[in-house]
Formats: sequence, C-alpha cells, structure tokens
Amino acid sequence: MNLTEKILAAHCGRKSVTPGEFINVKVDLILANDITAPLAIKEFRNLGTKSVFDPQRVVMVPDHFAPNKDIPSAEQCKLMREFALEQLLVYFEVGRAGIEHVLLPEQGLVVPGDVVVGADSHTCTYGALSAFATGMGSTDIAVAMATGEIWMKVPAAIQFVYSGKLRPWVGGKDLILHTIGRIGVDGALYASMEFTGEAISELSMDGRFTMANMAIEAGGKAGLFRADKKTLEYVKDRAKRPYKVFDPDPDARYSQTIELDVSNLEPQVAFPSLPSKVKPVSQAGTVGLDQVVIGSCTNGRLEDLRVAAQVLNGKKVHPRLRCIVLPGTQTVYRQAMHEGIIERFIEAGAAVSTPTCGPCLGGYMGILAAGERCLSTTNRNFVGRMGSTKSEVYLAGPAVAAASAVAGRIASPQEVAG
Repeated sequence: MNLTEKILAAHCGRKSVTPGEFINVKVDLILANDITAPLAIKEFRNLGTKSVFDPQRVVMVPDHFAPNKDIPSAEQCKLMREFALEQLLVYFEVGRAGIEHVLLPEQGLVVPGDVVVGADSHTCTYGALSAFATGMGSTDIAVAMATGEIWMKVPAAIQFVYSGKLRPWVGGKDLILHTIGRIGVDGALYASMEFTGEAISELSMDGRFTMANMAIEAGGKAGLFRADKKTLEYVKDRAKRPYKVFDPDPDARYSQTIELDVSNLEPQVAFPSLPSKVKPVSQAGTVGLDQVVIGSCTNGRLEDLRVAAQVLNGKKVHPRLRCIVLPGTQTVYRQAMHEGIIERFIEAGAAVSTPTCGPCLGGYMGILAAGERCLSTTNRNFVGRMGSTKSEVYLAGPAVAAASAVAGRIASPQEVAG
C-alpha cells in the first residue's frame, strides 16, 4: 500500500484498502472557520445530537472575515464562538490565533498519521505532516462532529518525484506551481498526491506546508509527504498527543508516477486566471502592478516573511504600488517582530496586518478595483477572486512578491536583491 492507503486502512479497522472503495473512516481532528462553521452548526442542530463526539477533537478558528469586517461577519463569528463555548471545543479567538492552516500545525494539534477533515478546501495543508487531510462540505463536517467518522471513497494516489538541487530563491511555492502548470488544475482530480525525491528531502517544513496547501489547486483530494527527520523534529515539542508514523510499502502501487527534474527551475508565476497558467519569472514580460500581498495559509509562515524581508531589506515599495503583509499567526507575527522583520517591512513602506485570510478570498483588507493587478502569495487567482471581476491576480512565492513590490511590476528576486 501507499502512504494514503496505509493511513486510511488504519483508521477504518482494515488491513488494507484499495482505490474506489467506500469506507467509514475515524477522524482525529475536525476543523471549521467563521464562514463554514455556521452552516455546519445548523446541520449539527438538525441531527438532534446534544454534543460533539469529542470536544478536544473539534477546532474552530475565526480567520476569514475576522477581525469582523462588518455586521454579517460579526454575526457569523458570534454564532461560532457561542457554539464553541457551549460545546467546550478547541477555540482560538482573534488576538490569540491566526490563519487556521498555519495555526493548527504550529499548535501541535495535527500530528503524523492523522486523518483530518475541515470545512475548508485548503485543509490538505496538513499533509506536510504526513497526515491524510482533506476539505469537506459543512454537512459532512456536521456529521463528523456528531459521530467522529466520515464516509468517503479511497482515492487513487499519484507519486511525484522531484530530483535535483533547488536554485536560489526557489522554494515550495515554485515547486507546486510548476507541478500544477504541468498537470493542470484537474490533473490530480480526486487523487492523493504523494511528494517525494531528493528536492523534497531538502525542502523545509514551511516549504512542504506550501506544497500540500495547493494540492487542491490540482484537483487533489490530499497532498502527503513521508514523515522524515525534519517532520519529527517539527512535531517533537509541539505534538499535543501521541502519534504513529506510517510509511508506504517498498512495492507501493500508484496510479502513475510523475518525475520532475527541478535543477534548473526558476521562480514561477501563475498568470490570470488559473493556477496552472504558469511561466518562469524570466518570461513574465513587463506586467505593471497595483498591489502585492505577502501572506495567507500558503505563504504566511516565518520562513516566507524572512525571504520577503531579505529581498526588501534597505529598499522601498514602489511609489505607485501598495504592499500588504499578513503574518500567518500571532506567533509568527511576534517572532517576526523579534527578528526585526516587521520593522523592515514598515521601513520599506508596506502595510502589516493582524493575521487574517482577508484579501485572499476577496474578503477585505486588499480588495481590487476594476482594471487593477495584484501579485499575491495566495493560492488562487480565479476571476474575481480578490475583488472586481475585471481585476487580475498573479500568483508567486514571497521572493518574487517582494521583488515585484520594489520594481512596481513582476520582477525576479535576483534582479532586485542579487
């Protein structure tokens, strides 16, 4: 069995599972946010169940429209907060939290070998910790909260093997954009993406979180990494409970294996309006920008801020452009302050926000007007994703984002920082 099948078999009390089978799976953690939780809570009430199956296994995080942007978002956050307090759930309030998919690994709530379901498509982020993590609809989440189980079809698994040593300024965002560009936004439809190879072994945990986060952008059900020394070091002082590491068998079967030599890979840019419309930054041409966003559940971790600050160091944001920085959590924000990163952003002329999803989903704190262009470290660039349907969103990693903020157009970090 491959890694996906190993984890799922262990969670449904079977010795083995095969792709296409429908199974009942016990879950280790359930997640919802201020947009999706109210729907799940309504359906949970409709079930007639008095309490969740285990309050320490259900997590709720206000992060999409929080701090509350208007009265409707305030009402949604209030509903979620009251339910979390009533049920004694794991709840993170504004000021002590951040973006859910950065927060949960940081707090040790997800561990290797877990099955995690969340009412958010980017729940697949936790695959970086060698967990099977996937997004589901709010009705499924309601049933999971009541029973501790989900019903699902076992996905086929695609193995992605990355060989070669990464060049300077190239990271996890570039690897996953390059991959999506190669296979398309439906290239891994309802499949589990298992990432391996020399380049993956060298990749940091923050880079792996970025890659797993965007598995859904290729249509993937989940995106998983094997738990290696870096993984175990990451969870060692964080894990809130015991865990079991699973490994694929030496003769593990995959629906296909895709090999990518990334030795000569440049920083990548996804053009409007699909994450698969990818070009190397050297082929981006002259694309003027009105806004740059650095942050989100894709690239709002400490390493991302360090990279952006390194490029921005001693430079200024272009006078005709606004740059918005959103640290992933309060912990990331505080550490960035201690390291002088926040000061560097402010000196460069960037606006630094409290942790929030904000502009990523067209929520607030960075909405685009008609005709405006934004380069963002977020994960989606669909039509109207960040505001007007007549705006344009380009996706890239933090190095390209910072360089572009200085140049006022899409630019290579090498051009700006050397």
